[in-house]
Amino acid sequence: MDRLQRQDKVQLQNVTYTYSANTPFEKEALSDVSVGFAAGRITGLIGHTGSGKSTLVQMLNGLLRPMQGKVYLDGLDIWENPKEIRQVRFRVGLVMQYPEYQLFDETVMADIGFGPKNMGLDAQEIRQRCLEAAAFAGVHPSLFDKSPFELSGGEKRRVAIAGVLAMKPEVLILDEPAAGLDPRGRKTVLSGIRRYNRETGATVILVSHSMEDLATYCDEAVVMKGGQVYARGQVADIFTRTQELVAIGLDVPQIARVAALLQKEGIALQGTLYTVEGVEEAILKYIGGVKN
Repeated sequence: MDRLQRQDKVQLQNVTYTYSANTPFEKEALSDVSVGFAAGRITGLIGHTGSGKSTLVQMLNGLLRPMQGKVYLDGLDIWENPKEIRQVRFRVGLVMQYPEYQLFDETVMADIGFGPKNMGLDAQEIRQRCLEAAAFAGVHPSLFDKSPFELSGGEKRRVAIAGVLAMKPEVLILDEPAAGLDPRGRKTVLSGIRRYNRETGATVILVSHSMEDLATYCDEAVVMKGGQVYARGQVADIFTRTQELVAIGLDVPQIARVAALLQKEGIALQGTLYTVEGVEEAILKYIGGVKN
């Protein structure tokens, strides 16, 4: 395969991966998966525990290597030259779940700058990248000289995310980046990620169990089930399939459930029916139409 389909930045083609192969604990995590992630878009990756989400994202930056199939970045097989896989990991940044447990340096600034330093950048470029990444992640300058271990849980999370952003990845993958954060912390982190996407043009893949977050911040969605891709499409299209998602064990935004119940009662709502703002607008339009 020489070129990507429909402007996908990264893509898996017929990828299969099995944990503990040829043992009594053998478990197939991905089964003949072919899926791409659109360049410059934020794509939500949805699926219940064990659906293959985490395995899939670890394939994208070479932490795991397919047993069958290939992984492409800009149309090139990332494993064509295994010695270059380190460069792939600079281009495809992965923020694992609870990344704050990986903080280790003496100061916040040193921790954020660890990745750029390993890229061989000079001190001035490293500092500039750290400042930009901190701004995207919501890390206040007053924290730069503190030890990461003095910070709150939310501050640690933002510092860890900034450390990946500082490498300016072309593809940014985040596995449950807002897990355990309060509503304000969630908004800070996710708004910063969206701003990074909009201002840099980076491709973002967001793994989350929060359907509300995905509905608010993502452009597209990929739904995983049993190690395979169940559905893929625009967020609006995916979240209109409320009953299907519930049937395979997934939740949907509560407001989407409300909209579906209203439609079932004969209230013909139209518009963005998976966010609070969208449903509010649809209801007001409906009421206005009825009055007229």
